[in-house]
Amino acid sequence: MTQIFLVEDDQVIAKNLMILLQTEGFSVTHAANKNEASRLLLGNKYELALVDISLPDGNGFAVCTEIKAEQGIPVIFLTASDDESSIVTGLNIGADDYVTKPFRPRELLARIKNALRKSGQAPAAFECNGLYVDSTSGIVRKNGSEVFLSALEYRLLLVFVNNPKIIVTREQLLDELWDAAGEFVNDNTLTVYIKRLREKIEENPARPEIILTVRGMGYRLGGSNV
Repeated sequence: MTQIFLVEDDQVIAKNLMILLQTEGFSVTHAANKNEASRLLLGNKYELALVDISLPDGNGFAVCTEIKAEQGIPVIFLTASDDESSIVTGLNIGADDYVTKPFRPRELLARIKNALRKSGQAPAAFECNGLYVDSTSGIVRKNGSEVFLSALEYRLLLVFVNNPKIIVTREQLLDELWDAAGEFVNDNTLTVYIKRLREKIEENPARPEIILTVRGMGYRLGGSNV
């Protein structure tokens, strides 16, 4: 699962961003200030950072410099200011992009996925057993024909696509889906959604080849090495 490092002092914005990103299948670690960000960088590995320029104990420029030195991952600045000097400063110290608040969720997601592709952290598309998933456009095809998934079915599929080499437990799936689903998801409804998703993407839902059941453990993506 792609690890996103979010450095944002506004708790409301941070909470909404975490729900948005988790909805898309990302794992998010949040730091509320510069000191916390420095601490969380030690011993943790991330694929991309979202950094607010204005922090209570410093600024995002210093955090960006530290992230680039420690991990060399893409950094996207979140800023309430679109003045040219802040943008130029951010780009000059190594930021990969910037998004001005308030931002449109889809635009932010597109910029994140673009930065991950450029850094080689994320493929543009996923293919398995005739299934094609383009996480940039949100298009899903089976044997060349477009498959129309509900929002929750698509989020469920992304969890598997973003975790191609590991077994995903039912508890992990519930954790990923519950906050972002907009509806109550429990163990029984998860079974229903797995069944519905298989009916749409499998050649034979009774003998799945894409979403495999690992008895007593959970599920894994077909063709994955675990």
